Amino acid sequence: MYPKLVVDLKKLQGNLDAVAEITKDRGGCSLMIVTKGLCADPEMAGLVARDPKVDYMADSRVKNLASYADMARANGKKTVLLRIPMHDEVEGVIQYADISFNSELSTIRLLNEEAGRAGKVHDIVLMIDLGDLREGIFFRNEDLIREAVEEILQMEHINLYGIAVNLTCYGAIIPKYDNLSQLVEIARKIEEKYDIRLQMVSGGNSSSIYLIDKGELPEGINNLRLGEAFLLGNDTAYETDLPGTVGDTVTLQAQIVELKEKPSLPIGEVGVDAFGQKPYYEDRGIMKRAIIAVGKQDTDLDSMTPTDPQIEIMGGSSDHTILDVTHCDRDYKVGDVVTFELGYGGMLKVATSPYVEREYVRG
Repeated sequence: MYPKLVVDLKKLQGNLDAVAEITKDRGGCSLMIVTKGLCADPEMAGLVARDPKVDYMADSRVKNLASYADMARANGKKTVLLRIPMHDEVEGVIQYADISFNSELSTIRLLNEEAGRAGKVHDIVLMIDLGDLREGIFFRNEDLIREAVEEILQMEHINLYGIAVNLTCYGAIIPKYDNLSQLVEIARKIEEKYDIRLQMVSGGNSSSIYLIDKGELPEGINNLRLGEAFLLGNDTAYETDLPGTVGDTVTLQAQIVELKEKPSLPIGEVGVDAFGQKPYYEDRGIMKRAIIAVGKQDTDLDSMTPTDPQIEIMGGSSDHTILDVTHCDRDYKVGDVVTFELGYGGMLKVATSPYVEREYVRG
């Protein structure tokens, strides 16, 4: 059945081996694999859980963690909630996450209470904002960091497991030796002032991995959180391919439902499309246009690349994508299948869509 997401487990394993070699063997860091890019796909999660090189399995959604928490723990992996918990999900956090990333004391207090009711001690990682301006206590607010640490250390059912930073995802700030060194310095001050040892100083995500081979990852960073680097082989700081990885681990296949020659320029007054955008069209004369049965409800058209380089994506609506196949050597027919490589945004939406089937390549 189409549309179909094809997941190549052999290629994913190759990517996992490659990023583990960079992160652990060359970088001396523990390896946290982030599963949200494929919406915690069970086959992918099983591959990660069974791999002895992986130390942590992480996701931004409690529901995704719940789907593999038992399997992860049975294989010696700690489960990690990356997105700051909502107040109304603390029960699930305590049940399914061994570690959660946090920045708000009000939430940590609730986690402490829930952990007490469950008879547990819950590990937290305190987020520090180094300037990307997403989550975390702003690094220049030393008093706020001190107050948070002191209150956390008094909690009976919370353990301060470490500190972390997120870069690139919102403000597009690239991890560098200088800004990550500030995180290391904050960790050092906490450890010295309170005579404790932080088990994790997490220096970011797939945008930080490039620093290892450049020899610029500061000493003291001992963890990286890798999603896109594992899934698509990308260094997301500079959008380069990581050595030993491939980018076609997942592909989208969709079937042609209409194939006709039509003008390239719509006829009539142009308003806005189904998504409130006013499109621009170039007059290219008569085109051979194919419609495939997948659209913006299922994927990100800007994050799809046809494997046939002679196909051009013209645009789409909720349920349709329009392709220009005018100059293709292949004589496409209605019913033929078109294949696309996916970027991170396309992969994330396709994996989340309930209307896209899945197929696995195992060897």
